[in-house]
Amino acid sequence: MEHIGDDMIFEEILTRLPAKAVCRFKCVSKHWCYELSTPKFVFIHTLRVGNSTKKKLLSLKENSIVVDDIVSGDLEYDTIKTVNFPLDVHPSSLSIICSFNGLILVSIKRNHNESNDLVLWNPTTRRFKLISDDYFIRYFGRHNDTGGMYLDEDNDLKVLHINCYWDVVTARVYSPRHDSWRKLNFLNGTQFASNFYSWSSGVYSGKTIYFIVSNYWIPPGERNIVAFDSILAKYIF
Repeated sequence: MEHIGDDMIFEEILTRLPAKAVCRFKCVSKHWCYELSTPKFVFIHTLRVGNSTKKKLLSLKENSIVVDDIVSGDLEYDTIKTVNFPLDVHPSSLSIICSFNGLILVSIKRNHNESNDLVLWNPTTRRFKLISDDYFIRYFGRHNDTGGMYLDEDNDLKVLHINCYWDVVTARVYSPRHDSWRKLNFLNGTQFASNFYSWSSGVYSGKTIYFIVSNYWIPPGERNIVAFDSILAKYIF
C-alpha cells in the first residue's frame, strides 16, 4: 500500500473536518498538535470551513449566551445551545465587537474605576486570550470604539482597535504572535472622531476592513464608508 504523506493528511484530509474534530486530533501526538496549529493549516481550514453551507450564530441574551445553527442561510430553531464564557462575567457585561473565522472579539465592561478588557475568544475550542493593556483604562463605548480582525501579508492574525475620543481617532493593531500593540497613523484631521458620529463593527472582505460611519445629528442620516487596507495598514477612502 502506498504511504500517505503528511501533506495529504494535514492539508487535504484534516482541513475538511469540523473544528471540534480537529481539536480532538491534536491529542494524537505532539507532532500532530504542532501541525494542526500552524498558520498554514489554520488558513486552509478556515477557507474550507468558510465555504460550508453550515454556519453558527452566537447571540448575547440578557442572562445567557446561545448558539444557533444556520444551514444554507436558514436558521435552525431546534438546534439552540447555551455556551459559557470562559471568564466569570455576567453576559450583560459583554459586548461583541466583531468576529472573524470563528474568533470573536469581546469587550468586558467593568466599573467606572476599573479598566475594561478586550478578549479574543474561540467558542468552539473554548480558548481565549486577554489582549487589553493600560490603554483600555478608558471606557469602551459602543459609539466611540470599534474594531476588526484580519490576516496580514504573512497570514498572521491581527486585531484592529479604533477609539474616537475628544475629536481624535486613535487606531492600534494587536499581534497575537508578539503579544503587543502598535499605533497607526489613521484618519488624522477628519471629522469622524466627533461625538456626532457612530462607527459600525468592521467587516472584512478582500484584504480590506469596511466600516460604516454614521452621523445622526448634523446633518441627520449622513453615512460614510471607511475602508482599512490590511496590507498597507492604512485607510484608503
